[in-house]
Amino acid sequence: MEAHERVRIVDIAEELGLSTATVSNVIHGKTNKVSEETVRRVQELLEKREYIPSMAGILLAQNNSKIIGVILNDSEKYEGHALEDGFVAASLNALAKETECAGFFMMVKVTRQWNEIVRFASMWNMAGLVLIGFCEQDYQKLRDHMRVPFVIYDGFLENGHGLVNLVIDHYDGGRQMGLHLQMLGHRDVLCIADNDTFMDHERFLGLQSVLPEAELLVIPMKKQERKKFYQRQKTYLLTFTAIFAVSDYYAVDMIQFLSAEGIAVPSQISVAGFDDSMISRQLEPALTTIGQNHVERAKMALELLEKLRMHETLNATYTLPVQLIERNSTGQNY
Repeated sequence: MEAHERVRIVDIAEELGLSTATVSNVIHGKTNKVSEETVRRVQELLEKREYIPSMAGILLAQNNSKIIGVILNDSEKYEGHALEDGFVAASLNALAKETECAGFFMMVKVTRQWNEIVRFASMWNMAGLVLIGFCEQDYQKLRDHMRVPFVIYDGFLENGHGLVNLVIDHYDGGRQMGLHLQMLGHRDVLCIADNDTFMDHERFLGLQSVLPEAELLVIPMKKQERKKFYQRQKTYLLTFTAIFAVSDYYAVDMIQFLSAEGIAVPSQISVAGFDDSMISRQLEPALTTIGQNHVERAKMALELLEKLRMHETLNATYTLPVQLIERNSTGQNY
């Protein structure tokens, strides 16, 4: 056999006069029914022939693949760039570090179909899943059709039976932002979101608990439509002294629009966001926002998955705190 050819299991088996199943069992560590002499012969020839096993094959042959899957709903609001979103990128970065520290591998998939998750998890014999951005009906279907344990990031669950939801305190984030803007003298505050449901609604309600006159404006998801929408609503937007976007993405987008219109932030209008994504720190002016601890959430996700694997009974919801981060995009309203 030429040195450059990849050595196969069948080649090792033929040379030793063994079955491919026996050689495969030695490679994958299933040696309880294989004699020590056979194990030694196989291992010596594997080393001599410089056999390189398929990592995927080894993982799939084990009862525990040590793979954690992170599945993201490919919502239309991402416009085909889901993994570039600030919240998503920060979440994946934290999960990647924590899965490695815990001795696991991480695989990422973006999809809109819940049944693809079942196929993906089964194909790779996943040890657990972290799911982001799906609806309660999808989570319930997954619970009924899949044995792989999973935890949910920021699910809005009315029933939640049998599900484990890891959330942040959206309401308190809005409340903290309301207190901050109130302290700066703002009363005419606008909240912008692409919907008035779930976490965005909670963030607005928190803002409104401090500033009862605050208003909510539902904006288009797609960037080009949003720009035209802002042009039409420009007069209305400028009746407010501060704008609170329910995500840093929309806050940065608003600052860019205002800047293009010659409207200075924060001297003419203050703008704030939610998430403390990387871009919020790099922007000029740097964005006032609500920060969440992605590392703590990732650690908790791994801990909860391990408990689910051990069939422990868990709460339906675990809530992590958030914190106001004051930067330069909000200023005093004189």
